[in-house]
Amino acid sequence: MTDLKYLELPQCPVATTALLIGDHWKILIIRELLNGTKRFSELAKGLDGVSNKVLSQHLKIMEIRGLIHREVYAEVPVKVEYSLTSIGWKLKPLIREMWKWGEIYKESIQ
Repeated sequence: MTDLKYLELPQCPVATTALLIGDHWKILIIRELLNGTKRFSELAKGLDGVSNKVLSQHLKIMEIRGLIHREVYAEVPVKVEYSLTSIGWKLKPLIREMWKWGEIYKESIQ
């Protein structure tokens, strides 16, 4: 069952975007998934410092909100893969611009 508190959105579109991806780990999860489908362990490896509990919580929330897709394969051991949904992929230009801005900022303070 979907927890409806995750689906309540602010009226302001900027506030909605900030709510959905405004967390450090969520942005980095999206960055990792822009490189393709990943298993949990692959995501954890690409997110230096994230605990398994925090990663699991964020993935669940992002799945409920429709940003990522979780595919479970009937194998032993169970295989689970994460990928961006079509609406999740629409964040690519935003993440690209954040990358560029981060580079510009780092150069400006050196």
